[in-house]
Amino acid sequence: MAVRIADIKFHKVKKPLNQPFVTVLQKVEEREATVVVVQDAEGQEGYGECVAFSTPWYTAETVVGSRFVMDTVLTPLLKGQLLDHPTDAARLFSKVKGNQMAKAAMEMAVWDLFAKQKGMPLYEYVGGVQSPVPAGVVVAGSSDQLVRNVKAAIESGYRRIKLKISPATDAAMLKKIVAAHAEISFYADANGSFSGLALEELLPFDEAGFALIEQPYGEQEWAAHRIARANMKTPICLDESIHSLEDVQRMANQQAGDIVVLKMGRLGGWAETLKIVEFCKQSQIEMWVGGMIEFGISKAHNLALASLPEIKLTGDFSDSGHFWQSDIISPEIHVEHGEINLSEYPGIGYKLKI
Repeated sequence: MAVRIADIKFHKVKKPLNQPFVTVLQKVEEREATVVVVQDAEGQEGYGECVAFSTPWYTAETVVGSRFVMDTVLTPLLKGQLLDHPTDAARLFSKVKGNQMAKAAMEMAVWDLFAKQKGMPLYEYVGGVQSPVPAGVVVAGSSDQLVRNVKAAIESGYRRIKLKISPATDAAMLKKIVAAHAEISFYADANGSFSGLALEELLPFDEAGFALIEQPYGEQEWAAHRIARANMKTPICLDESIHSLEDVQRMANQQAGDIVVLKMGRLGGWAETLKIVEFCKQSQIEMWVGGMIEFGISKAHNLALASLPEIKLTGDFSDSGHFWQSDIISPEIHVEHGEINLSEYPGIGYKLKI
């Protein structure tokens, strides 16, 4: 069934976090985002969310810059078009260089609209499986805060906890935390904070018992990642290094990592992400879905992605109440017994509440 994009609207969202989110890169106290609403001729709506941050501390794209691109470049390409399949949106946007987060937000809204036109949940439309998605949370803070936050996460039902690390982190202390909770799967995320080829900085974390270490080196430090992978027993996972299918292929060819983090915002949307899923399946590369301190629209798309049978590792899926006093969707997303149930309503399964 073809869909004509009759109208495109944008909503600015800004909310304070319940508590500051601290990494080696930035301290985030407030989150700003743009919600995209695409409409067909009958007024049916599809939702997307641009996950760029207010300043370019994580990626080059920003809220203001991505909104400009969506308004002035992407909207004229999409509005009024008759699409036979949601991948047509990615094809239309392919002539525009970069700006993956802006493209992803609009393309995701198109996928939601197509699923609603079919009367299908988005997870089913993309080939996912109806089963609860395991919930994973990111925990940061000083040593004392970390212990308290891990305890709180476990009491909330999370069975996968990601800890932020840097060269200044006490690896022995983390080893004690991991050892004290053998029933929990712990990931470590360095956000590229380790330097060059200095493997000795990273080796103490290889003894901590992590299920994986995410992005120890900078996004272009492929040789450093290759050396770490060859000399460590803990799997190396790439996040910031992965912007496209070509990057995943490069990781595989150079043996620079074992696992890939899927972030649709950085990959440009569903179309590119699904290509990567297929490549990883064929190449036996493990995957999981990463978070961006996002609101419920983006998280709902991510839940549909995580439902794909090829994705077996637990992603960044926290309760709406973890970051926000009130999310922008209804109903809000809730973690129950360490899992999130997929919505059976058409599309992403949630109503926009702004």
